[in-house]
Amino acid sequence: MAAANYDAIVVGAGHNGLTNAAYLARSGLRVLVLESNPWIGGAAVSREIQDGWIYSNCSYVCSLLRPEIFRDLELARHGLQIVPYGGGLTITSSGDILGNYPDEDVQRREFARHNAHDADAYSRYSTDVMRQCKFIRPLLLRTPPDPTSLRPRDIREMIFLGKEFRKLGEQAIYDTLRFYTMSIADFLGEYFESDLIKAHLSGSGIIGTALGVHSPGTAYVLLHHYMGDVDGSIGSWGFARGGMGAVSNAIASAFKSHGGEIITDAPVERVLVRHGKVTGVALANGNEYHAKVVVSNLDPKRTYTRLFDDKDLSPAFMKRAGNFKIRGSSGKVNIALDGLPIFTALGANNPLRFGDMHFLDSLEKMELAYDDWKSGTWSKDPYLDLLIPSMTDPTMTAPGKHWMSVFVQYVPAQIHGRAWTDADRDGFKQTVLDKIARYSPNFKQLIRHVEVRTPSDLEDEVGLTEGNIFQGELTMDQLLFNRPFPGYAQYRGPVKGFYMCGSGTHPGGGVMAAPGANAAREILMDLRRPRQVPEGWRDD
Repeated sequence: MAAANYDAIVVGAGHNGLTNAAYLARSGLRVLVLESNPWIGGAAVSREIQDGWIYSNCSYVCSLLRPEIFRDLELARHGLQIVPYGGGLTITSSGDILGNYPDEDVQRREFARHNAHDADAYSRYSTDVMRQCKFIRPLLLRTPPDPTSLRPRDIREMIFLGKEFRKLGEQAIYDTLRFYTMSIADFLGEYFESDLIKAHLSGSGIIGTALGVHSPGTAYVLLHHYMGDVDGSIGSWGFARGGMGAVSNAIASAFKSHGGEIITDAPVERVLVRHGKVTGVALANGNEYHAKVVVSNLDPKRTYTRLFDDKDLSPAFMKRAGNFKIRGSSGKVNIALDGLPIFTALGANNPLRFGDMHFLDSLEKMELAYDDWKSGTWSKDPYLDLLIPSMTDPTMTAPGKHWMSVFVQYVPAQIHGRAWTDADRDGFKQTVLDKIARYSPNFKQLIRHVEVRTPSDLEDEVGLTEGNIFQGELTMDQLLFNRPFPGYAQYRGPVKGFYMCGSGTHPGGGVMAAPGANAAREILMDLRRPRQVPEGWRDD
């Protein structure tokens, strides 16, 4: 049995774990990252599953990565380049399209082509959503206050939140309180008349969450997807050149440049606790690594129900961890293509092909897709978020070849309460391929390889419980000082020296790295190293 001593141990080499480790190592701590897989990155990976094709086979687009972290860790120097992409569209069942265009005048004309009223409403809608983004963005790199605490720091933070809220103005405050509890369908209904336009915009409200367009709380999920930026353009999205693994590799490079160490093929079996304090971790192979600080990048349910001995946590806390709301609702299909598919509604050279493609053209169809999930099976007419990243990033494939990324909503963690079978996987795959082929006559002829990723695949390989891409639902009962649980939203666990840094903590999921950075701040403050915390994101 091997044993080694470190200042801090991070469990899980996902992008948040690596970010947390990089900040700790940057402060002069001796830090070890342990990863169960042979590779790093968690869900932010680039893998050559098929010879000659590189897939971002889990997360696939970049926008939420905080620019402050990008600068702090000098990720450009470590090779990370984000390439923006523009546009997108919904193709209707009749063969028409509704396009997204970066030019405001062109976008207005496109909306007016479908509904004159909605062309006027879009400016008001965009302004109101951006107001919400501007309110929430400063909170992403701040630790949520404990509203029950009388500690000076929590009181100061509550005052800060109050002042920011008051800046919105009376009417906007009323609108904000309603917004956080509304369904995306109801929210869009306050602006638009066209069912196509509402369906087109509603996708961002349901991606990654086990809720339908009429479910309360989905308006916030839309905001969560809008609050990122690329090159300072709020709400824009881009590709990490070389795939999403480039994000993880750059953060890992920054970590190693400060003396950090990563061990792969090292699944952690148990967090070691003695007299109410962590002492390190034990691996499945019997090796032990010791440290006074242990940080988990795993989701809260997986962390507390699998890594701890029951005797080290109270029954009440274990019940809370077990009840943390994580429901798998998403799948992924990655497709290697011998050429570029032609979509009949677009023609050969339409620039909208560089963006997202969607195919559900009514709120009713969106809700019916959710109904299939509720009945225990994948959507038979699913919501697809389809991209061909190789058109923007030629490093992913050989010249003339292409990779298609298809994010699928809705896909359950179990089929009618049982495990997925090979027949289920094949049926799910065919559902997705057949749907794309309805709009692209040459699509199936170009297919070289298909990788199917169900929620159970994501759990088994990446460690995302039920395949939930946010490590827990983004609903009001699990946001801000409720994430992951009331009383434990400041990244500290119930055992001294134990911390959480994954997307199951504030501010939630997506490749933003904020949870990892925020947890590092709290650790450094507890270790009395506040000067090592970058001034740009201190909240003390």
